[in-house]
Amino acid sequence: MRRETQEWVEKAEADYATCLREWKVRNHPNFDAVCFHAQQFIEKYLKARLVEGSVVPPKIHDLEALLKLTLPLEPLWQPFMDAFRLFRLVPLSG
Repeated sequence: MRRETQEWVEKAEADYATCLREWKVRNHPNFDAVCFHAQQFIEKYLKARLVEGSVVPPKIHDLEALLKLTLPLEPLWQPFMDAFRLFRLVPLSG
């Protein structure tokens, strides 16, 4: 694994751990933080895969756009596209 890929993976793992910790909170969980860190760890894993495939990841946060760039490397990830489109349609605040 490339060093830069490993850095993206480590950052993704940290966001994943934060997401899980907050998800498990029993009193006053911060679900906004859960959603934020979930988006972040997915974004960073996609960028890690791009880097490992010799693709420079763009400086964007759009999961759908990142997945489109990743699909030539990982065509079996296509089913995630529907979920990423759904998340784009859901407003983050009321």
